[in-house]
Amino acid sequence: MSNSIPKAPSVEVGFPPDSHATKAPGQESLAPQQTRIMGRPSYFLAWFGGCVSIGTFAMGSSVVGTLNLIQATLAIAIGCFVIGIALAINGAAGYKYGIPFMVQARSAFGFAGTRIPGLVRAVPAVVWYGFQSWIGAGALNMVSATLFGFDNLIFYFITFQLLQIGLSVMGFQGIKWLENIGSGFILVSLMYMFYATVQRYGDELSASLLTMEGSWGMPFWGATMLFLGIYSTMMLNVSDYSREHKHGTGPGLLTTIYAMSILPCTLFMGLIGYMVSEATGTADPIQVFANAVDNTPLLMATLLFIAFAQVTTNVLNNVVPPTYVLMDVFKLKFPIATVIVGLLAFATFPWKLVQPESAAGLQLFVQTYSAFLGPIFAILVVDYYIIRRRTLDLGKLYDETGPYQGINHAALIATAVGILSAFTFPAVSWYASLIPAGVTYYLLMQHWAPCQRFRQ
Repeated sequence: MSNSIPKAPSVEVGFPPDSHATKAPGQESLAPQQTRIMGRPSYFLAWFGGCVSIGTFAMGSSVVGTLNLIQATLAIAIGCFVIGIALAINGAAGYKYGIPFMVQARSAFGFAGTRIPGLVRAVPAVVWYGFQSWIGAGALNMVSATLFGFDNLIFYFITFQLLQIGLSVMGFQGIKWLENIGSGFILVSLMYMFYATVQRYGDELSASLLTMEGSWGMPFWGATMLFLGIYSTMMLNVSDYSREHKHGTGPGLLTTIYAMSILPCTLFMGLIGYMVSEATGTADPIQVFANAVDNTPLLMATLLFIAFAQVTTNVLNNVVPPTYVLMDVFKLKFPIATVIVGLLAFATFPWKLVQPESAAGLQLFVQTYSAFLGPIFAILVVDYYIIRRRTLDLGKLYDETGPYQGINHAALIATAVGILSAFTFPAVSWYASLIPAGVTYYLLMQHWAPCQRFRQ
């Protein structure tokens, strides 16, 4: 098997060297990663700090009236452990070979075909980027209006977005320290926010949320998918992150790292959204905490947390994936691509997503993009574990004139089959798409003549 990579550093297949040297800021590329900068604690904290999604707050709001408190808690926990397993499975190729998602997908979709899963991954990232930036700007604006009398949300949105673009340009070296330093602050703030919510609304919530019958049927499993769906985008491009993690961590421990880093933030944010929406009827976290916290200094600290959490989540989850897509499709440098992604987030009209009725719309948004992401996830897993038997030829993955050139139509057909299956069961779209897409891809790769060169 050839492991030479045209115009890229050579790398030992299986275990590229882990260097203790640091990478220059912004020097990210699609070549196999040889300088890995995240050990286990750092990797855990990066995921912890990067998963404080206000979208989780909205998902908690969306299950009010269908699940009781116990059911909502279990739905969040189940979703997080499914996420942990999925991240460990699909991140194995990036972890072993140091390749990003856009390179990993070439063996299944082809060089040209990879643009399709890349686009499918990039669109929700940009939308969440804009949405969470608007939330963060709103928090800063409320602090400014309260303390200094300056109230200008548009100004803070533009300023906040420019700040995030500047942090993103630094690449993973900057992301690592941002996430690691911020994780402790995030955990303490989340615990306080949860406490403040229970103190303010506990009496009126306890009876209704614990005694309502709820559902253990499709609404319950649909809820697990909603909380899972927040991260279904990251399940697709997890190799973008696992390639930065130093070798020596087994699959079981990696699964634990993923699940346990995501669970606390998701549980706190989901339940906070669930409880306050039941009590107040609003899904806007800025208004919720303005009502829940009576102490002005504590309210200011809480709002600053919300703003800071959006930075950590956006920089890790919503900047890197579309940036790598632009780098692959348009051959751009990492800093330029991050700036373009940041500017695209301005065009997502995020102020429309924070209206009182937005929780239902965000629920539909998650269900819809999960229907597209699930089939691609299944195809990547079948391709790596069954078709390739966990052995990749890096030379072919970087050879635009080699056997992976063009489009592998088997992957596109399997994606379409998975999407149709997902929309047949929209409440559990991600789950419903996996087996049809995976089986279709396997059968076509095994028996369809046009796939022969991709089977090599």
